[in-house]
Amino acid sequence: AFRPTIPHCSMATLIGLCIRVKLLRSLPRRFKVTVKINPGTHASEQAVNRQLDDKERVCAALENTHLLGVVNKCIREGMNSS
Repeated sequence: AFRPTIPHCSMATLIGLCIRVKLLRSLPRRFKVTVKINPGTHASEQAVNRQLDDKERVCAALENTHLLGVVNKCIREGMNSS
């Protein structure tokens, strides 16, 4: 679970997608990855969680080359800022 920066954060789905992709790439396939927003921390908590839980939506998002580039950049720059 993660906490978005503000209750109306427009990037919450993208942040969740980045976290999900990073975990999927880092963990062995035998692990089930579930990414959710901490309860009560976002105005659209249920909608964002539903999108992040939908495997078909996640796969469709990652087929979009622009969005995949944004996710890869987010993961790469997040690792470099540590």
